[in-house]
Amino acid sequence: MNWDIIQGKWKQMTGSAKENWGKLTDDDLTQINGKRDQLTGKLQEKYGITKDEAEKQIDEWASKS
Repeated sequence: MNWDIIQGKWKQMTGSAKENWGKLTDDDLTQINGKRDQLTGKLQEKYGITKDEAEKQIDEWASKS
């Protein structure tokens, strides 16, 4: 799915994001507010992964959504 669509439907997408990344809290998802770079940073912070790995996970998630 195109990131612009995800950003526009962010409130609906938060459930799917929580299923995919259980360490993200409701506050995290509210703060991210559909911004891809914010999501990347939160994934790096919560999971201790590289930016490249976070981007890869986001791409995989977005393609399934």
